[in-house]
Amino acid sequence: MPHSSDSSDSSFSRSPPPSKQDSSDDVRKVQRREKNRIAAQKSRQRQTQKADTLHLESEDLEKQNAALRKEIKQLTEELKYFTSVLSSHEPLCSVLAPGAPSPPEVVYSAHAFHQPHVSSPRFQP
Repeated sequence: MPHSSDSSDSSFSRSPPPSKQDSSDDVRKVQRREKNRIAAQKSRQRQTQKADTLHLESEDLEKQNAALRKEIKQLTEELKYFTSVLSSHEPLCSVLAPGAPSPPEVVYSAHAFHQPHVSSPRFQP
């Protein structure tokens, strides 16, 4: 049998009319909930901002990593090239030949080492 909204139904008792104390408690409760809602919203915004920042930083580091790997590859190729040039030069070098008189002492200026020994279009500045 369906429940009726009879006043004789004992399962639903009426609460007394709200007092001033109950009313101020309700206002404080609503204010606290609103304050908490705003704080939670700000927290979620900060969390999202932090995640975005970390994502951008991660992308930047990935780009730097790729550039460094590319530079390592280029320098490794350059090392192989110069090792090959040196290996080709050693048998022909009069300075390194056995029994050759020791070369006179040579003083180089500081910038002399920055000039390429071997001219190659591949490594021109």
